[in-house]
Amino acid sequence: MIDSKLLNHMLSDTIREHKRIDITPLSHIIESDIIFKKDEQRKCIESIRNGEQRFLQPSFFIGADWLVKNELAIYVAPKVDVDNQQIDYLHLLHFCLSRPDIAQYTDQLYEIKADQKYIEIEQEQDLLTPLLVMQFLQLLKKIVKKGLKKSYYSVERNLNGRIKGKVKVSQNIKRNLINNKKTSTICQYDVFGYDSIENRVLKHTLKFIQRYLAQTSTLSQYTQPLVNYCQPAFVTVSDDVNLNQLKSIKHNAFYKEYKEAIRIAKLIIKRFGYNTRNAKAQPTGKTSVPPFWIDMSKLFELYTLGLLKDRYGQKLIFQAQGTYGQPDFLLRDETNRLILDAKYRPKYQDEKYHIEDVRQLSGYARDTKLLSKLGYMSEAEQDSAVVGCVLIYTDQKAEMTLPEDLTLNKVNGFTRFYKVPVAMPVISFEK
Repeated sequence: MIDSKLLNHMLSDTIREHKRIDITPLSHIIESDIIFKKDEQRKCIESIRNGEQRFLQPSFFIGADWLVKNELAIYVAPKVDVDNQQIDYLHLLHFCLSRPDIAQYTDQLYEIKADQKYIEIEQEQDLLTPLLVMQFLQLLKKIVKKGLKKSYYSVERNLNGRIKGKVKVSQNIKRNLINNKKTSTICQYDVFGYDSIENRVLKHTLKFIQRYLAQTSTLSQYTQPLVNYCQPAFVTVSDDVNLNQLKSIKHNAFYKEYKEAIRIAKLIIKRFGYNTRNAKAQPTGKTSVPPFWIDMSKLFELYTLGLLKDRYGQKLIFQAQGTYGQPDFLLRDETNRLILDAKYRPKYQDEKYHIEDVRQLSGYARDTKLLSKLGYMSEAEQDSAVVGCVLIYTDQKAEMTLPEDLTLNKVNGFTRFYKVPVAMPVISFEK
């Protein structure tokens, strides 16, 4: 068994992303790293030895997970800077998910271990539910805008004076013949309309979300307009569902949003234990969530994508595949052809550069496949090209917008190498 007093003493302070924790007294029970399954080259938390000392090193991930299965959990919160400001996670999510051209890339943003035992945390520490809610509502908006899907679905009706479809013999005897209702017949038949199992699940999930939003004004400011937009479309749809029926659903390519929306709907419903009443806040201020991780570096990359798209539009290419790698962005502007990477590294605020990042972008700048996408088509053009490289990094002392010229802040010692600071939205706390 784990010494709970020792554990509470060690983890009494809020653990922040990228903040090292001394776990020497618990080194005998914490053995392995926690891997981000969607990219197994990356670690959410790494176990580090330094002589006799043992540390846990959280990376650029936030979330909750089991350090020791079902016994010892850890919660990692967004980082706080020197001015006691925390990254405004909800603002970032809304910025990315409210834009369809960016929301399509959020599939690698998070990992949920829905099959593991839930972890009890404070209500305000729940970073997972807002993510699922915002992602679901944005998908639902696209579905409603396109129009709900009509399909055939089975219904049972007690028809008077006629028969349609299949007669439910046993039910008809119990409900009609025994009660001397000889002209009524219980029948099962297919109808074509909106009240299908898929639409019922979507409405059922919307009901969960409305109960949840009633408890959190912070999230409601981003999501209530979406709820108001989507709700009228489901007036004629029932919210009575049997989730086992979802296994037989065949998705239509024209309604591609349905597949992802129903996947997230099932996560939300399971998150609340299949009971809408559980969407209400608990009196203790606690809530339970499945182990999960959210990649803040990916979120910063998508945030940067939005800023660049606002400035350069179609001149920007996102995740162009090269011969040996994939930079975050290519910019094919009239005055500049640039390779750009978003780096969620606060150390750039104090250091001139990180040499591994310089090497990475320098390699991209010599990749013939990427050079051709930048407009250098002939071998002679590629041989003579010196493509500019730009590192975009987080710095809360900078502006929240990109500068007019991305090549103003030169990295000394390198040809056409630049770095650009960008501030992320924050929440201020009193010291």
